[in-house]
Amino acid sequence: QLQLVESGGGSVQPGGSLRLSCAASGFTLDYYAIGWFRQAPGKEREGVLCISSRGGITTYADSVTGRFTISRDNAKNTVSLQMNSLKPEDTAVYYCAANWGYKCTGSPDYWGQGTQVTVSS
Repeated sequence: QLQLVESGGGSVQPGGSLRLSCAASGFTLDYYAIGWFRQAPGKEREGVLCISSRGGITTYADSVTGRFTISRDNAKNTVSLQMNSLKPEDTAVYYCAANWGYKCTGSPDYWGQGTQVTVSS
């Protein structure tokens, strides 16, 4: 069974940091591009960042530039999203998702169940 499982969400004050992890089971991430997406209450889901199977980065949300970084560890079959200088507008359910192939397509084949991130004072 192919699964993506996110972890690391939680509540943090503005300016704080969180690190989300996405672990794959049932398949290897080596040949997949992995993206992080988020959905805030009352809003459509949007892309945040994506990392290709070769390590190339695609930024979907300009608002995270300079604050969020994405990385992958193929040996551990995981992808991480480091989020610094968090703002209340970053509050959302964060999903990791995978698409087959070298490049980030924005149209994932597999989705995780999501993890809640809340930024509030």
